[in-house]
Amino acid sequence: MRIHRRAAIAPAASAALIAVALVGTASPAQAQSRKDAVVLAMVLEPPGLDPTTAPAAAIGEIVHYNVLEGLTKINQDGSVTPLLAESWTMDPDGRSYTFKLRKGVKFHDGEAFDASDVKFSFERAKAEGSTNKAKKAVFDNIARIDTPDPATVILTLNNADATLPFRLGENTAVILDPKSAATTATKPVGTGPFKFENWSKGAAVTLTKWDGFRNAAAVKLKKVSFRFINDPAARVAALLAGDVDGVPRMDNPSATKQFQADKRFTVEIGNTAGKGIMTINNKKKPFDDVRVRRALAHAIDRKAFIDGVLDGLAKPIGSHFAPTDAGYIDLTGTYPYDPEKAKALLKEAGVQTPLNVTLTLPPPQYARKGGEVVAAMLAKVGVIAKIENVEWAQWLGGTFKGNFDLTIINHVEPLDYMQYANPAYYWGYDSKVFKDLAAKHAAETNAKERQRLFGELQKMIATDAVNVFIFNPSQVAIAKKGLKGLWSSSPIFANDMAAVSWQ
Repeated sequence: MRIHRRAAIAPAASAALIAVALVGTASPAQAQSRKDAVVLAMVLEPPGLDPTTAPAAAIGEIVHYNVLEGLTKINQDGSVTPLLAESWTMDPDGRSYTFKLRKGVKFHDGEAFDASDVKFSFERAKAEGSTNKAKKAVFDNIARIDTPDPATVILTLNNADATLPFRLGENTAVILDPKSAATTATKPVGTGPFKFENWSKGAAVTLTKWDGFRNAAAVKLKKVSFRFINDPAARVAALLAGDVDGVPRMDNPSATKQFQADKRFTVEIGNTAGKGIMTINNKKKPFDDVRVRRALAHAIDRKAFIDGVLDGLAKPIGSHFAPTDAGYIDLTGTYPYDPEKAKALLKEAGVQTPLNVTLTLPPPQYARKGGEVVAAMLAKVGVIAKIENVEWAQWLGGTFKGNFDLTIINHVEPLDYMQYANPAYYWGYDSKVFKDLAAKHAAETNAKERQRLFGELQKMIATDAVNVFIFNPSQVAIAKKGLKGLWSSSPIFANDMAAVSWQ
């Protein structure tokens, strides 16, 4: 899973004053004075820099496509194109893929890239004890990896998977060299256009242009800094003060209009693959009863949440799918906001109210602010949610391990519906019917039938009310005027800095 996002917010005015004071003491090496450097403000500091071993979306925002590359690339519009692979072919049965690799590519440390690195990386992801979040859905499905020559990789799958080229463009499938793989979390070495330069913990990660890149002449920036500014008001102040050049994913919706009215900045509003949900622990009583989960779904007013928490910058959803997904169907009508229906379902399930539960909230504003809104909605149907605010390390170490009642989280990863076929995943949904349907969909090569089955997957997740599906957030990218190339939409969480330049 890729998750996306702050500590409790001070009043906006005081937070902004604090932020201005901080930026006033920042290093004089400001990006705005150099047209070959950029400073971006990031919401979260990642726990490490190896996207193949940890689930935090913040990792890919820094290293994916910049330092580390995979066989394929997912572009801003969601299309998939070659990257370290020059081309690929799929056998008619969908169970074998042949990738032709680029020749002459090197890693930043001078090691040559070839088929053996692909084999090593994918076997590492498959290995027992691997913490690669795509292990079960992608890598365990690879039955055999053949490398008939240094420029050819043949993947034979246990089950057909028409989405494999897309999956191999995600950051879980970046290619590492055996000699440097072990230290990727602290010093990533890849084949990308930028080299890892420095990580000042608590402050920033700095990348520098790699002159050995295969298309170095097209890369305009010599230095990229990702600054970690946790508080939304502080990020706004940093932009206004000129301390940072852009915020690729502004999570302070109320600030959008302010920047739209300021001619010093450009604001682009695009799409994401995010699914903002109230996750339910399906293994814990009384949530193991579908009637209770359906009651929770009826208790949440999506429109009120989106308007009150996200300033309307989101679309309502009714299953674990984004409106940008091909084959998406609108299931928001499955559980319309209906507190009386929620009360009736709780009574039918034998639940005595008030029902006391814990609502665990990670740092992002959509969770902390949204949690208060959700708790108020739940209280109206007799569910009393005690709010527990936690930092990301606690969320990953507890909630994400299945120790929770309810939580609010934005799953930013595209097409991650396969997690519903994994009973060990943190929400604990275990349905043989869904697993069989997912396997049938993966093996289907007829496009029309795949589309139909995709709809059935969506309906089943909704019918079983595995979680409460609330919002698909818009992306708000804000930059100083003249900075071009930041993604306005995010099919995956990445910042392709090789495409960024000053006009």
